[in-house]
Amino acid sequence: MHPTTAGSRIRLRAAAVAAALGALLLAPLPAAHQAEAAATLTNAGFESDATGTANPAGWSTYSAAGQNAASFTEAGGHGGGYRLSHWSASAYKVETYQYLSGLADGTYTLSAWVRSGGGQNSAYLALRNCGSAEQRTDLPVTSASWIRIVTPVTVTGGACTVSINSDAKAGNWLNVDDLTFTAGSTGLTVRGVDVSSLRKSEDLGGTYRSASGTTGDAVALLKNAGANYGRLKVWVNPADGYNDKARVLATAQRIKARGMKLLVDFHYSDIWADPGAQTKPAAWQGHSYAQLRTDVYNHTYDVLNALEAQGTTADMVQIGNEINTGMLWPEGSTSNWSQLAGLLDSGVSAAKAVSSTTQIALHLANGGDNALYRTWFDNATAQGVRYDVIAFSFYGYWHGALSSLQANLDDVSARYGKKVMVAETAYPFRLDSEDAHENIIDLSSELVAGYPASAAGQSAWLRDVMNVVEAVPNGRGLGVFYWEPTWTAVPGNGWDPADSSSGNGWENQALFDYDSKLLPAANWLAHR
Repeated sequence: MHPTTAGSRIRLRAAAVAAALGALLLAPLPAAHQAEAAATLTNAGFESDATGTANPAGWSTYSAAGQNAASFTEAGGHGGGYRLSHWSASAYKVETYQYLSGLADGTYTLSAWVRSGGGQNSAYLALRNCGSAEQRTDLPVTSASWIRIVTPVTVTGGACTVSINSDAKAGNWLNVDDLTFTAGSTGLTVRGVDVSSLRKSEDLGGTYRSASGTTGDAVALLKNAGANYGRLKVWVNPADGYNDKARVLATAQRIKARGMKLLVDFHYSDIWADPGAQTKPAAWQGHSYAQLRTDVYNHTYDVLNALEAQGTTADMVQIGNEINTGMLWPEGSTSNWSQLAGLLDSGVSAAKAVSSTTQIALHLANGGDNALYRTWFDNATAQGVRYDVIAFSFYGYWHGALSSLQANLDDVSARYGKKVMVAETAYPFRLDSEDAHENIIDLSSELVAGYPASAAGQSAWLRDVMNVVEAVPNGRGLGVFYWEPTWTAVPGNGWDPADSSSGNGWENQALFDYDSKLLPAANWLAHR
């Protein structure tokens, strides 16, 4: 989407910068226009000056190269008639900023609605000169729909500069509108990794290296990058013996030994459970519904009790995996909600019997589908199902736009008064396969617009998903898990536990490259 027309381009007249303001900014601002400082944002919706205003009321513009004209107001706002845009027919660097003073010291959060066509060297909101470390939030690539992003900061000294920045190529653009600067802070409690495939990979010879090439323990490498939570799936009696109780216990010890928390993901199956397959374990085939409730309770209690006994109590538990259509088909299908609720209750009761402080998550896929989540959790609520967290899978190449994820997170967190998190997301850093098995995402036509299959594209995807979750109102955005960052192309560690010759279609979405080196996207696990 082109953000402007030739008719809305404007030229600015240079204005002098007051010396006091220049001293407050990180670089001298010889071509900036100074706005009067206040303790609250002025003209936060860019409505005061209509279209074509380069220095809207309350705001100032700076460009070291004299490219102030790349910042301007124009029609097409988020909440009103107008917005701020950055755009130029040639490469440009420009900053639009507002200096606040007279603030009480404490924590504050900047919120803004943004859009961007992508492609910039950088495009971000910043809070700087606030008496603490500068905080930034990059704009996601979202040309069609507005997305709300937030940036928290600690103010010491009563002043802070709100800044909108572009370092852009010719034709790159962004829109910003409806900013707020209010007391309070944000951040993500959960910055997790699902390392379910790790033990099998290592047993088959898989190795992992730091970005510089030093061989190390994968859990330690991810922890040092910023991960604070590990996720492990549990199968009942898998054909290869991995992801069973014994292997989960062993990997849980490694996770907890690194000071990380633990999420246990019960599939209630011997193999993958997802919206298209919720197959009962072989040992439970032919059991009545009443017996299945007992099976769920006993299996859940057995695994969690063993974890607690070895000093690695689960901090969070998923009762079922991607249970859009229920679990333990056909008895636990969503076509019979009272029975599904009974099975869920068995799992919840077992988890709470082991540890009353363990959080219960209910997990669906299709994270951009608000109608699905409303229907599902309305039914769960009507049946009295107990839970603490609503967990989403969100893969942009399958589940829609980031704006759809945000709308769904915002809606269900408010509707049900629960914390929300993305329990699964990932993105490719390349398209070709390392093994002979075709990758799940291997065509450029399958990618999300604005996010190339590159190390940079993978980094931007994880960054932007985390920023969307951080922006959920009232602190209900809990966090994000990256799915299977250690599932590299090790022979024998394929997708089918019953077939050692099956390949891996996921190695191009791991957080370790084809030389087993940690990729830059892992650094976003240190998200504030």
